[in-house]
Amino acid sequence: MALFGTSGIRGPVGETVTADLALSLGRALGVDCDRVVVGRDPRASGEFLQSALVAGLRESGTDVVDAGVAATPTVGRAVGWRDADAGVSITASHNPPEDNGLKLWQPSGQAFDSEGQRRIEDRIESGAFEPAAWDGSGSIETWDARARHAEAIRSELDRESMDSRVVVDVGNGAGGVTVDVLQSLGCHVETLNAQPDGAFPGRPSEPTPENCRSLATLVGAGDADIGIAHDGDADRMRAVAGDGTYLTGDVTLALFARAAAESGQRVAVPVDTSLAVADYLAEIDVGVEYTPVGDVYVAEAAEAPDVAFGGEPSGAWIWPAHTLCPDGPLAACTIAALDADRPLSERIAEVPTYPIRRDSVDVEEKGAVMERVSERIRAEYDDVTTLDGVRVDLGDAWFLLRASGTQSLVRVTAEARDEARADEVMATARDCLSAARE
Repeated sequence: MALFGTSGIRGPVGETVTADLALSLGRALGVDCDRVVVGRDPRASGEFLQSALVAGLRESGTDVVDAGVAATPTVGRAVGWRDADAGVSITASHNPPEDNGLKLWQPSGQAFDSEGQRRIEDRIESGAFEPAAWDGSGSIETWDARARHAEAIRSELDRESMDSRVVVDVGNGAGGVTVDVLQSLGCHVETLNAQPDGAFPGRPSEPTPENCRSLATLVGAGDADIGIAHDGDADRMRAVAGDGTYLTGDVTLALFARAAAESGQRVAVPVDTSLAVADYLAEIDVGVEYTPVGDVYVAEAAEAPDVAFGGEPSGAWIWPAHTLCPDGPLAACTIAALDADRPLSERIAEVPTYPIRRDSVDVEEKGAVMERVSERIRAEYDDVTTLDGVRVDLGDAWFLLRASGTQSLVRVTAEARDEARADEVMATARDCLSAARE
């Protein structure tokens, strides 16, 4: 049984994600947990999924701290705050409203690693859990962790005030804590899509450039200094500069990493990160540690003492000195502080941008094809990484072939420092895939 993907359990409600699954997960988690923090994003299905999850936990004798509708990073951090053994966010993050999911957290704020996920999967499959005695069921208490999260971010920013004009697109999600912190710092805050609504009527949940056009237009045409956008559970954050420029994930990663790391340190990034990030950080003698795609893997790498920051271009940002959970509100307030010190429009002009090519190819037998791709490439190239798919570093360029975790697709990515070289390397990557398919 393989329930967990790159970011917890996620899928269509009533098919992949059901009340029965939530009940079983609660029972499985309750085997070795005395207390668990539970929270959810605003999706309507989250109500019955949370009821089922809590029933399984309490039946196992586990006490539950119910955080209600809460950002995923709020839940992740609350595990440690409440001296709990685990946390569960009921969310499909940036997925469409018909989906939902369950993501598990450790006391460190890190998502369950592969070993922890397998343990839960094995228990669900085997039914290896026992209900508590009739008088030994777990208790439940409600706790609003939002204020505690805001307080934590204030202390981590180490900033008394900030007289910035900020537009926050909450995306009808659970990221209102960002507004709380910015207002408490003295910022002038205007909100978009601030009413929690799991149907996401204001815009699709994922804060892509297309979905953030209204935010970019409002910021660019008005007097705001910066725009912020979250997904449904606020583990992701994207930003818009004062001139209306939407910051790409790689540029945002480069800015955060350079502000967080010092000479001799490293930052953790997934294998599909732009070469521009490594080039920009090399200027201050900061190295890059590549990981598989997925914030759980970035968090694992960020545990190393010399890793000052971890991030994914998709919008997940981790400051290991504070928490191993991707914290969108912390990222939002951090980038607002960076802008207050020096406008983002000036900062992003210093980050190189290189031509990158991306494609997705339908491949039915993607596992077997990727095995052949790996064999062929490792025999032909010297600098090959197989952390997640097959990545080839060519010095002045790189390419990556990686099987999709959810679809019958192989993702093909290539990047170089000039257009012609990018096209050439992309053609090489496609040829490798074509040869393996034949």
